[in-house]
Amino acid sequence: MIFGIMSLRVLYEDNHLIAVYKLAGVLVQGDETGDRSLLDEVKGYLKEKYQKPGNVFLGLLHRLDRPVSGIVLFAKTSKGASRLSEQFRDHAIEKIYHAIVEGKPKKDNATLVHYLKKNAKNNIVTAYADHEPGTFYAELSYDLVRSNSKYSLLQVKLKTGRPHQIRAQLSIIGCPLVGDIKYGAKKMLKNGDIALCATSLSFKLATKEEVKHLVIDLPKEWRGLLTLPPPKISSPNTQSQS
Repeated sequence: MIFGIMSLRVLYEDNHLIAVYKLAGVLVQGDETGDRSLLDEVKGYLKEKYQKPGNVFLGLLHRLDRPVSGIVLFAKTSKGASRLSEQFRDHAIEKIYHAIVEGKPKKDNATLVHYLKKNAKNNIVTAYADHEPGTFYAELSYDLVRSNSKYSLLQVKLKTGRPHQIRAQLSIIGCPLVGDIKYGAKKMLKNGDIALCATSLSFKLATKEEVKHLVIDLPKEWRGLLTLPPPKISSPNTQSQS
């Protein structure tokens, strides 16, 4: 999927950081496919906006899987990259996702702890109940927002940030993400998307003590999956981006 600079959705920007919305199906960083990435688009946006000659610095701070949508934060300066990377390493950044899963979890809210191991050949992560050689600790919590006879909308908060963590952990409890056939979903969504969106990101600014809260609404493409339109994501203490 290719999109242009004019359609880039900027959620927040200061001298050191820029947060943008990633569409499902878009790469965060280029790979062997050669498809244009979000990193390319943001560099193009900065180059055009500020009339920058030559290469534009842009630090990659974290990633979302290609079929996942949501908030992605980049660093515009080396200072921003250093300070925000430290926050990510120290798990000082709060990341909240929303997901639509098949079925309904046995509990309306729970904390899931597993040990994950990635198979590099097929790019699939296996979740184990106990520590195994080569596994990594993974923890998340979820709350049931609403459900119908087929699907459930969950709010998911990550404690750790492992590859495919949400996908693998929800699958092992019998609730794969809608569209995620790699992890057991019954059918695909269009374009190979999966019903997972990074809806909230909270972080400390690079040069201030201020904590920035970014929140977005659920993808409009999800509305047909539930009986009623999913609720908007909002909080009295949160900066909402629409």
